[in-house]
Amino acid sequence: MSKIILTGDRPTGRLHVGHYVGSLAERVKLQNSGLYDEIYIMIADAQALTDNAEHPEKVRQNILQVSLDYLACGLDPEKSNIFIQSMVPELTELTFYYMNLVTVARVQRNPTVKSEIKMRNFEASIPVGFFCYPISQAADITAFRATHVPVGEDQLPMLEQCKEIVHKFNTVYGETLTDPEIVLSSNKACLRLPGIDGKAKMSKSLGNCIYLSDEEDVVKKKIMSMFTDPNHLRVQDPGRVEGNPVFIYLDAFSRPEHFSEFLPEYQNLDELKAHYQRGGLGDVKVKKFLNNVMQAELGPIRERRKMWEQRTADVFDILKAGTEVAREKAAATLHDVRSSMRINYFEDQDFLNQ
Repeated sequence: MSKIILTGDRPTGRLHVGHYVGSLAERVKLQNSGLYDEIYIMIADAQALTDNAEHPEKVRQNILQVSLDYLACGLDPEKSNIFIQSMVPELTELTFYYMNLVTVARVQRNPTVKSEIKMRNFEASIPVGFFCYPISQAADITAFRATHVPVGEDQLPMLEQCKEIVHKFNTVYGETLTDPEIVLSSNKACLRLPGIDGKAKMSKSLGNCIYLSDEEDVVKKKIMSMFTDPNHLRVQDPGRVEGNPVFIYLDAFSRPEHFSEFLPEYQNLDELKAHYQRGGLGDVKVKKFLNNVMQAELGPIRERRKMWEQRTADVFDILKAGTEVAREKAAATLHDVRSSMRINYFEDQDFLNQ
């Protein structure tokens, strides 16, 4: 059986380091592992429109930005099909059929939907399209017969709902859809980066992000202004590393070689943390080290992005080619779905003999 990956992002803004450590770096690793036969990376513009319907230009403008971030991070169009969701209309038809297999009460119980509704202040009036996006996500996953779906922990309820839809469809209509496996990031420190202001989530709307496309001086300025332990007022004071964004970022980004290069008086992160906890280590020194680490990681990404910015016509061709491959795959799945549901009337020789 082929091993197939489906993953993607909503194009509501440029991607930030939270996306990078949470999913992009993992995708590149999976892409280059040689373990997967097909990889589909979706720019989920239709899903982004569920809460940006009145501002389609925001979604339109960011499709190219997200594509540039993908290519800059190392997603390779020779190995991965990068495509635009709305350009694969088969996904909409699958969503429509799956809607009949899910109750309103079940979607309301979905913890991810609950938290997203609260975050967007939709409690009073929820757009139907937004409310149904777990069903749309199930269509995306099953259309490509994805066997593996890399997600963050916050998306686990969405995958569970997808698996329920697969089970229900296969029970009612016969074995047709592929049941996907969940792939969590191999780096547990990376599952959720806080914002630079210490807020629980890095978010474009809160303005607390470090973007992959930020220039070197902008990254440095953001790191030097990062929230730390509010009780660590003097260098000699003991400091907390738990819940301290600077150390959470170091957990996600730093490697042993960074210490030998940028901070040789420490062997590793554990030694740095121990010194901070007992006192005698200032926030500025730790932030300067974090800046060196982040610049080492983001520098090559920034340079590749600038190269692709000079080749936007090639990026357009990559998206078009990836979308054509995606559409062909989704059409084959839709054909099987319609056959299983027996709504393929003009292909069915028995239609008149019922």
